Amino acid sequence: MLKDNHGRPINYLRLAVTDKCNLRCFYCMPENGLNWLSNNELMSCDEMLRICTLMVDMGIQKIRITGGEPFIRKDLMQLLTGISKLNGLQELCLTTNGILTAPHVAQLKAIGIKSVNLSLDTLDSGRFFAITRRDEFKAVMDTLDELLKHNIKVKINTVVMDGKNTQDIIPLVELTKNLPVDVRFIEEMPFNGDGKVHQTKMSWDYVRILQEIESAYPSIQKIDDPIYSTAYHYHIPEHLGNVGIIAAYSRTFCGTCNRIRITPQGTLKNCLYDDGVLNIKDLIRAGNNDDAIKQKLLTAFNNRVQDGWEAEKLVTHTGVHESMAAIGG
Repeated sequence: MLKDNHGRPINYLRLAVTDKCNLRCFYCMPENGLNWLSNNELMSCDEMLRICTLMVDMGIQKIRITGGEPFIRKDLMQLLTGISKLNGLQELCLTTNGILTAPHVAQLKAIGIKSVNLSLDTLDSGRFFAITRRDEFKAVMDTLDELLKHNIKVKINTVVMDGKNTQDIIPLVELTKNLPVDVRFIEEMPFNGDGKVHQTKMSWDYVRILQEIESAYPSIQKIDDPIYSTAYHYHIPEHLGNVGIIAAYSRTFCGTCNRIRITPQGTLKNCLYDDGVLNIKDLIRAGNNDDAIKQKLLTAFNNRVQDGWEAEKLVTHTGVHESMAAIGG
């Protein structure tokens, strides 16, 4: 088993395949978008498949494809199909905003995708437009319908934002009554794409989010959290689905963190809040063989910080407040 210098297993890779997105969510990026990476700066499909092959060979058991929006890439299904065939990989998942996803759901099912995280911050079309700056609510809901129709597990990810969508918490929880979905509420983080810190105090932390849910559903029950989970899990009696709360800003789960991230330009991040510790794409393009790359990866894994607070203190520039689209979620 692959472990870091704190004895934590590393068996989960989050691979961002692009920084581009077809939404402009205000908490993620400026209204005019970002300075997008050029095609040469992005990893190619072959480079990403080689990285995934190396990682699985070293002990990675779960890979989640993220972005930006993954389906912006025309070769995404080719990449997913290749990764799905890796011997030793136990789980391949996907995070998407759902706008371009619906036509691909049947193929996702066919190659073995069992779980999809769907980003959805509101069930109100007007608030959806205000948050995302795009009129794509119907496309997202169509994707939700397709995923459920094909019996793909759905986790709805909702970023809770003071003054923007807190009125949606209860309606989103209500989805779990008749649908087999997990609705997960995430503390807002400062990865807004403009390099500025817009909050000094978390208005809606995981404690307050739970209190809001309890006010409408006093019978809500704490259930067991899966190993290495970043969410606190809850169930409301007689509901088909579950509720989760992710303390992303409070960072209560660092002690059991089993995940690493690779950005669209191939940079390894041992922690969501770090600067990036190694560019794997550059190693590949410099002609390094697999053994040399693995050795550099092992060195990086043996120098992981203890938690997100330590990582943030070590950051030497404003990159920690870049867009989540550039980081990979």
